[in-house]
Amino acid sequence: MITPEIVPFAKTGGLADMTGSLVAALEKLGAKISVIIPAHRSVLQQRALLQETGIRLAVPVSNRTEYGAVLKGTIGADISIYAIQSDRYFDRASLYGTADGDYPDNAERFVFFSRSALQLLSQMGAPQVVHCHDWQSALAIAYLETQPHLYWPISSAKTIMTVHNLGYQGHFPPGDWHLLNLDARLFSPHYLEFYGKINLLKAGLVFADAITTVSPTYAEEITTAEFGFGLEGVFRERAGALFGILNGADYNVWNPATDRLIARNYGPYDLSGKAACKADLQREFGLPERPEVPLFGIVSRLVAQKGCDILAAMLPTLLARDVQFVLLGSGDKHYHDSFAALPAGYPGKAAVRIGFDEILAHRIEAGADMFLMPSRYEPSGLNQIYSLKYGTIPIVRATGGLKDSVEEFDPVSKTGTGFLFGPYDSSSLRIAVDRALGVFPQKPEWNTLIRNAMAADFSWDRSARAYLEVYNELLGVTAANQ
Repeated sequence: MITPEIVPFAKTGGLADMTGSLVAALEKLGAKISVIIPAHRSVLQQRALLQETGIRLAVPVSNRTEYGAVLKGTIGADISIYAIQSDRYFDRASLYGTADGDYPDNAERFVFFSRSALQLLSQMGAPQVVHCHDWQSALAIAYLETQPHLYWPISSAKTIMTVHNLGYQGHFPPGDWHLLNLDARLFSPHYLEFYGKINLLKAGLVFADAITTVSPTYAEEITTAEFGFGLEGVFRERAGALFGILNGADYNVWNPATDRLIARNYGPYDLSGKAACKADLQREFGLPERPEVPLFGIVSRLVAQKGCDILAAMLPTLLARDVQFVLLGSGDKHYHDSFAALPAGYPGKAAVRIGFDEILAHRIEAGADMFLMPSRYEPSGLNQIYSLKYGTIPIVRATGGLKDSVEEFDPVSKTGTGFLFGPYDSSSLRIAVDRALGVFPQKPEWNTLIRNAMAADFSWDRSARAYLEVYNELLGVTAANQ
């Protein structure tokens, strides 16, 4: 694995959780995994978990050579983590930029990282598969394909490019092309050029042996103009090599039966603990402790992708009813301001925390009755999967991984796990919320819905087996001779 982040060393979002959980699940299935990451400042702050290897790297960047060192640690039983240390590139306060924008030298930083990872692998041996994640590592695949003579003996390895969120592609001005040390012919629409810019993610997409993304529905969506972010043509061309594998949840961390961060543990057939968690959440947010009132929760980045505009438009109608609403999140300032004003307008009904708090996220998942995820698009999503496990009924837009993991509740057959809506507008969201509120007072039906949700299985074991199938298909390994 070549990835820009992985828990517990470096994290900005779901990518780090996904890679950490995936490698652990693959290891349990018998795969031998090594992971290469940049030695970000957050990695260096955990030096007690790392040791010097003595390996030194000399990496071409434009017309000069940049140098790096390699640190090594272990996670799981025997997963090696290699951190590429170059303090001028990676010892920074944040991974990719500041509140003012991306670091201006991000192209150079991840050229260095991609080449460093390949140089390290060349010294370590010959992996069967090189699996890269997102634009920050995509160049490694292009280098293996176009400059194999530089990276023997690993140039014969099969390559996989995983796209976590197509909204982030690594666009850079054409003046940065010299940094890549690639043939000029590759700066063309068939390869890395993208509307006059360099597109690093595209480098992985056009050259990888296989492409995966993080849900089956998202794999279909990204072949369309609505969700393809300009790369839909590439995905259509590579449709035969494109796989959608839904992310899993780490039930060692997200499980109400064992979660140490919530007020009381509970299971599907004893929901008294969930009632205690609801009261705890109401106290935490200064809301009246009313067990009979529907409590809506949301934990989210406050950005357009997450549906904040239609949520904000719907909330006045929702909060006019006898309900409660709690929100935890951070993101764009205008959403901060919009949501932060809610408690003053709806005292005793709405409470908001701007920021992120892992413990509070667990308490919201456990204490809320319903969880809102009205995303414009959602490659995989994790909070809806956590919500299912905690019996906190998800109300989601039918897109990406949300559509793949939540099934509409049918009051007649008593099947289903949540509520979905299709068109991206506040009216459709409100109608889905109304369906949920129609079931909530009917406690036998609502408890059946809770048990349906808690029984859903989105463990990483299932997802990891799907990745192994892709690896084995590339390697020509059949089930009979695994």
